[in-house]
Amino acid sequence: QVQLVESGGGLVSTGGSLRLSCAASGFTLDRVTIGWFRQVPGKEREAVSCIDMTDGTTYYKDTVKGRFTIYRDSAKNTVYLQMFSLKPEDTAIYYCAAGYDIVIVPTRAAVEPLEFDYWGQGTQVTVSS
Repeated sequence: QVQLVESGGGLVSTGGSLRLSCAASGFTLDRVTIGWFRQVPGKEREAVSCIDMTDGTTYYKDTVKGRFTIYRDSAKNTVYLQMFSLKPEDTAIYYCAAGYDIVIVPTRAAVEPLEFDYWGQGTQVTVSS
């Protein structure tokens, strides 16, 4: 059974840091793309960062470039999202997702949720001002 489990969310102050984890089970991450998305009530789910596990190519939403880093630990079948310099506008539920045959290039304007097949349950990130 394919499963993605996020963890690491919480409450931090502006400028703080968090590291989110996405642990996969039921499949290996070798040939998928993993995406981190976030959503706030009333708004569409948006891609924050993605990594193509076949070659390590990454994508970042413009507003998180230089603050967030996505990376993998293949031995643990886990992908992480390290978040620095957090801002109140980063407050959201963060989801990880997995999908196949997704073309990831750093210059993509956006990555769409519909491209992904499997989703975790989400973890809340709250950044206080």
